[in-house]
Amino acid sequence: MPLHMTKIAYGAESVDSLRRWLERNPTAFATTRNLPRRREEMTGGSLYWIFDHTLVGRSPIKGFTRREEDGRWNIELEPVLIPVEPRARRAHQGWRYLAEEDAPPDLADLGSDSGDVLPGHLVKELAKLGLA
Repeated sequence: MPLHMTKIAYGAESVDSLRRWLERNPTAFATTRNLPRRREEMTGGSLYWIFDHTLVGRSPIKGFTRREEDGRWNIELEPVLIPVEPRARRAHQGWRYLAEEDAPPDLADLGSDSGDVLPGHLVKELAKLGLA
């Protein structure tokens, strides 16, 4: 089972802008200061994007490469955003591991199309009420 990670979609204005950014680049990269110790388990996993306090989609992880100019690491991604079942998530800095059993299913696997993702504050409120 692959290991996944979560990361805030910093700078994205919307889920659509995140999707456009990914699809516009033949090889998409997210950067991180700290290389995951368990990176071998993560290749083949996915980076789950957090937007507006909600997990909204995932991009498969291809690998990790070091950037020479500033010492950061590139997280090489497939240039696609696969919509997932929205899940409330607290904001955090950097990235966090996400186990396979805790990862939300793809919307396509649930028989849904991508459609609009609920805003984070609504997902959070539904979770508080036990409805999400």
